[in-house]
Amino acid sequence: MSPTPSAPERLLLISPAFHGYWRSIGDALARRGYEVHTARYDAYDTVGDKLRLKATVELPDRLHLPGDRRTAERARLTDRVIARMREVRPHRVVVIKGDGLDQRFWDALGDTPRILWLYDDLHRHDYTDEFLRQVGPVVDYARSETDMLRARGVDAHFVPNAFDPHRSEPTSRRTDEIVFIGSGYANRRELLTHLAEHDLPVHAWGRDFSRHPFDRARTFSWSRPPIAASREVPLERAYQIHAEGAAAVAIHGLQNGHAMRTFEIPGMGGVQLVDRDDVDQFYEVGTEVAVWHDREELVDLARRALQDRAWGERMREAGRRRTLAEHTFDHRLEEVDSLWQD
Repeated sequence: MSPTPSAPERLLLISPAFHGYWRSIGDALARRGYEVHTARYDAYDTVGDKLRLKATVELPDRLHLPGDRRTAERARLTDRVIARMREVRPHRVVVIKGDGLDQRFWDALGDTPRILWLYDDLHRHDYTDEFLRQVGPVVDYARSETDMLRARGVDAHFVPNAFDPHRSEPTSRRTDEIVFIGSGYANRRELLTHLAEHDLPVHAWGRDFSRHPFDRARTFSWSRPPIAASREVPLERAYQIHAEGAAAVAIHGLQNGHAMRTFEIPGMGGVQLVDRDDVDQFYEVGTEVAVWHDREELVDLARRALQDRAWGERMREAGRRRTLAEHTFDHRLEEVDSLWQD
């Protein structure tokens, strides 16, 4: 009689709901043989949940009303995650960010093998160096932060962000627009407005750009830049928009690591115009992505993308080929999966 195959290890992925990236990470872990369970610690899935958050936390904070509402909300989310962990009884835990959970969660983990994955800037979290030294392997999306953490005695590992080719297929449709998807930070609004002032067909997607009354209400802002704008779209549609545009603009500013967009735009066969010279650690500049250093150079590249279709098509093909070969979530999870400390 042949031996009974062992059951796969149960892995609990604890993640923010942010754009559904937990699904890409969880699917890649499942392809590695894990029985994957998820807990989205900041999920507000119903209209009632969203309204409660606005009324009890975000609006009072916006109005600077007295009281510590964030601590109470963090405790509520932590209770939910601990209950999920007790239900699943995981053999391993991957925590993405984890900044919405209080210390009780980390205490409840006990000696369960865990990896903390930070795919956003370290300064956006309130973790101390002492905590990071004790928590176990820490994955950071920025090489500079990884080096800094290692110098402070943290078991830190550089794993960049990634692209998920399973989420959406590229389309052959072209819109002849210079596209941007994301939050409307001041530097982004200024750059996109500058492109529009030079008669370039700019189109932005996101709640900070949308003129829909609901988006203006939930962002507590009426002002919008004078460019074509649309509401938020699911990640799958965002992927396609990047491919359909004449070019897609990636604006990092002071961000330490490379955002998901760095890999998503070329991954979908889009023409990426990105503001970081260090993109050359991932892509060949000039043939797989294009780099700009100031807004006038961005104007020139945007015009070239609209006028020189052959240049754009070569970049689309080369960027997608490189991404599929080196920069998918399957590549990243292979790296993360090698870090367990049992």
